[in-house]
Amino acid sequence: MSAKPEHYDLIKKPIITEKATMVSEGGAVVFQVAMDATKPQIKEAVESVFGVKVKAVNTTITKGKAKKFRGRAGERSDKKKAYVMLEAGQSIDVSTGL
Repeated sequence: MSAKPEHYDLIKKPIITEKATMVSEGGAVVFQVAMDATKPQIKEAVESVFGVKVKAVNTTITKGKAKKFRGRAGERSDKKKAYVMLEAGQSIDVSTGL
């Protein structure tokens, strides 16, 4: 299966945090994805872009924090994260990029 341009629009970037690193030890990878992306779309995109088999996809929506920008009240945008569980023996090295 070849990667389509829409697949690159769905997956925005990998998330590399302490929690994401701990989850990766269990065979999962965390990506920031488009807010309107569905689990089947995310699964198809990850499989075609990275050439791996996906076992499951879990998603979370993180609400944006209220912050001050140059003294004015503002709000960060909401983010959607996808926890992609890979089949046994599969891996994605997020440190090298696409």
